[in-house]
Amino acid sequence: MPAIEEYRSILKDIRDWNDYLIKESRLPGARSNLELLYACSDLASREMLEQWLEFTPQKAPENTPQCFLACCGVVGLGRLLSEGDYSWLAVLRYFASDPRWRVRESVCMALQRFGQVDMPTLLNEMSIWANGAPYEQRAAIATLCEPVLLKNKVDAASVLNLLNQVTEDLLTITDRKQEDFRVLRKGLAYCWSVAVAALPEQGKPFIGHWLNSKDPDIRWIMKQNLQKKRLIKMDSEWVRQCIDEMENKK
Repeated sequence: MPAIEEYRSILKDIRDWNDYLIKESRLPGARSNLELLYACSDLASREMLEQWLEFTPQKAPENTPQCFLACCGVVGLGRLLSEGDYSWLAVLRYFASDPRWRVRESVCMALQRFGQVDMPTLLNEMSIWANGAPYEQRAAIATLCEPVLLKNKVDAASVLNLLNQVTEDLLTITDRKQEDFRVLRKGLAYCWSVAVAALPEQGKPFIGHWLNSKDPDIRWIMKQNLQKKRLIKMDSEWVRQCIDEMENKK
């Protein structure tokens, strides 16, 4: 499998990127060509990225090679943000609610690249998204709950507070059969474990608080997080105690 560097060399030597990207996308399939995706996002011009953003769900349905082009366009916006063009934040927020899950994941990938350059601005923007619709909330937490972005304790504390806010907002959602709720719930089912592992002394009390919830979805979310290996590795005895507490409150 060619590495990202090899794909960069290939892309520099070909003229028609679209045909090559479609051919090498590995879609339809379980996993798209992420190495090519990253290489493409590094090298593509702004004009190319804008062209790929025009591959709408109607033009490029989920799991098609054309959808890969849309993902390349979205991920590439992370580079433009990192270069200082913050106007693309609004575009990424729009794509955060795209019906295609691969495109939604591409939004997080783009924002995570930006966060490694300007974490304060990313945190501020994600605090705005966290007050938005469920898909936007999911994008915010999935973006921030990435270990490479949580090495600073102040940043990790901010992410814990944001997670707590989104979890509280979950309680206000009455229609829980919609896809956007399901996606947000699934995101919360792992994001807490990432943030708590990054800052255990402040994260554990949040988990302790939510263990007392009688809401079935909140309880499911906490149980899923407590089963994550990162938390068991962090403090297996604490995890066992939390699980026992949940079982005793059934």
